[in-house]
Amino acid sequence: MELRDIEIFLTVAEVLHFGRTAERLHVTPARVSQSIKKQERRIGAALFERNNRAVTLTPIGRQLVEDLRPMYRGLHEGFERAIRAAGGKTEVLRLGMLSSNVQDFRPLLDGFHARHPACEARIRYVGFGDPFGPLRDGEVDVQIAWLPVREADLTVGPVVRIEPVVLAVGAGHRLAGQETVSYEDLAGEVVIGGAKPDYWREALVPSHTPSGRPIRIGPAVTAESELLPILSNGEAVALVHSHASRYHSRPDIAYVPVRDAPPARWADRYRPRVSVASPRVSEGHRSTAHSGHPGGGPGMSPPPSSAASGTSNRSRQSATSASLIGNVVCGAVAWRDAIRMSWASMSMGR
Repeated sequence: MELRDIEIFLTVAEVLHFGRTAERLHVTPARVSQSIKKQERRIGAALFERNNRAVTLTPIGRQLVEDLRPMYRGLHEGFERAIRAAGGKTEVLRLGMLSSNVQDFRPLLDGFHARHPACEARIRYVGFGDPFGPLRDGEVDVQIAWLPVREADLTVGPVVRIEPVVLAVGAGHRLAGQETVSYEDLAGEVVIGGAKPDYWREALVPSHTPSGRPIRIGPAVTAESELLPILSNGEAVALVHSHASRYHSRPDIAYVPVRDAPPARWADRYRPRVSVASPRVSEGHRSTAHSGHPGGGPGMSPPPSSAASGTSNRSRQSATSASLIGNVVCGAVAWRDAIRMSWASMSMGR
């Protein structure tokens, strides 16, 4: 089996969609289909069940994924280590991103590179459908995503970005020309969903309006790119973060501020490699993992009384998070340090 065929098989197994596999790997859908058929002929059994609505792994396909994934990852890591060594890099930090707004975090990346020139930061895309899976599987070291996060095995660091929520609609939609909209306006609309788990999705896409009317959750998507054709065709609307209006500006899509939506807070999260033995520290870890900030509610940072006290709070939060890391990869420790040192410039850029 050729390396490219293994890559195609593992990608289809991950996204369960031939078209999205082709898009991610920059090949044609026909190439994906041919590769899978070739592997199935060689094995003598089907690897996927396919129909017009879904693609699922067969039991033999699932077993092959479990056998191939560790070897494939190890092969790539070996090549990456050799390439880094040739370029004077000794460590790598794999940073998971849910959105395309990498440049919004440029102060953090620049601070990281300046303080740790031998460590290379690499961006890895993480889909909405399984936002925490890559962290748990060790595919990324640190991830930046919106709060709240209520996962007991993940530690959440300080807020690194705050931005408004907007409603994305097709240019011909009835709400496209509004100056602002309210959650109440969504009662008669179909709103795009797909993010999991449900509590995380509802931080952005609530299930009911403030008056209690249900909001219909419609097409499920797992990536930003999947939103655009649905919006353009008028099939549904989407609650998104305001950076989308800059990174996905198009004449066929309008972005309208949601006046009663709380600001979205973005933070980094990571998974400690070892448990923390101290009961006092372990309790702090649980608090941070569930709320996103020690002493705060779900996804909420403590309200600063002034800009100076807010910066002080964030510094303490960052120091607390760093103390909970334990024995993690060198790159993740370096990233925590870069966040502390770059926080002032990041705050000024909001």
